[in-house]
Amino acid sequence: MTDGWDWRQPGGSGVPAGQPVPGHPPVGSPATPQQGGQPAASPLRSGHAASPWWSDALADPWRDPHAPAAVVIPVAPAPGSEPEPVTDPDAPGRPRLHQLMLITLISALLAGTLGGALGYAFAVRGGAVAPVLGAPAGSAPTLAQRPPESLAGVAERVLPSVVTVRVAGVAGTSEGSGFIASADGHVITNDHVVAGGSGRASVIFNDGSTASARVVGQDPESDIAVIKVSRNGLRPVEFGDSDALAVGDPVLAIGSPLSLANTVTAGIVSALDRTMQAGEPGGPTRYYAAIQTDAAVNHGNSGGPLVDAAGRVIGVNSTIKSLVSDGQEAGNIGLAFAIPINQAKRITQDIIGTGKARRTVIGAQVGGPGSGTGGSGVRLAAVEPSGPAAGAGLQTGDVILKLNGRPMSEPTDLIALVRKYAPGSVVTVEYRRGSTRQNASVTLAADVK
Repeated sequence: MTDGWDWRQPGGSGVPAGQPVPGHPPVGSPATPQQGGQPAASPLRSGHAASPWWSDALADPWRDPHAPAAVVIPVAPAPGSEPEPVTDPDAPGRPRLHQLMLITLISALLAGTLGGALGYAFAVRGGAVAPVLGAPAGSAPTLAQRPPESLAGVAERVLPSVVTVRVAGVAGTSEGSGFIASADGHVITNDHVVAGGSGRASVIFNDGSTASARVVGQDPESDIAVIKVSRNGLRPVEFGDSDALAVGDPVLAIGSPLSLANTVTAGIVSALDRTMQAGEPGGPTRYYAAIQTDAAVNHGNSGGPLVDAAGRVIGVNSTIKSLVSDGQEAGNIGLAFAIPINQAKRITQDIIGTGKARRTVIGAQVGGPGSGTGGSGVRLAAVEPSGPAAGAGLQTGDVILKLNGRPMSEPTDLIALVRKYAPGSVVTVEYRRGSTRQNASVTLAADVK
């Protein structure tokens, strides 16, 4: 079947040149009348009889619906022969290897760039952009901007008044802490820091500068010593009231534990009037009605200040409890004890004024725990005839149950609590004589040494 466009050379078709095409009148012949007497319409125009294209078009069934269709049967190639290959001159050639690699590389770069751009856009819109770390510059408070009542504000005020104390002795150099008590250079520390020394010491200040010092006086039984440093521009501490403390009050311990100068640790008041008995073998026995704290205190904190939340000194760090055996190095386990500042300040004033401290007494000797009351109370083994206890009506054999409301259970309790108060203080004593409980007011006195 032909589509009417494969024209034939004249004489090359199945219809001889000049012969009429089947179904059509010869070119140039008059119209043949059709059935019904109507003349047949001729699609030909004069002057086109010899045109091969037009002759072929006359046999095209698509151009003339009345033209017969011709079936063309293709001739099979002869056996053993191959058809001539047909190529399209406009078809693209087969790509080479380097062209494929270049296309792949460009595609990968474009895909990566597009993926990154889309990912960033989605992240920005979804709020998943990597955050900016840190606050804007200038938003963090500087040290000068911190509230004075904050721990940092308290430490800033107190640190310039805290010193490291070093004393050379026969057994080596002893090191502890201290704090400036007066503008003329008096420094409070522990007696056990300067004990065994030659009376000379050196002081290292908060800024790292040093100065020589001398021992003004010391009281082994209260564990308080005073040294004097010659230096101008000193800043003394502010003293608080240790009698106004309550369990749970926040405190800071400042000093040079383990030779680490300017160390600040924080804690709370764990207990008040914790009676302690301390001392080295062969040395004096020290009694404390101490402030107990859980602030970390170690060797080298001795003599340093314990301050309250307002930066006022309310105690002198003196001793710790530890789980180690005798002779081993003790460390902090959260049980530290400080001499109340009211007691330390009074003893310091005595030492500066007279070179020695007065010891407060009740005028009686304790013999042991009371009997018949489950071990509570302290029995008086002897009462001095002209002492404070005798003046209040107490007698030998009486059992002291409470002192200013504080229960007594060991002789240490009575001794430590009496020494906490200044001579001349009036205390209330609850005691038992036989089966009768009584109260007495006792005016404490200073021991004549």
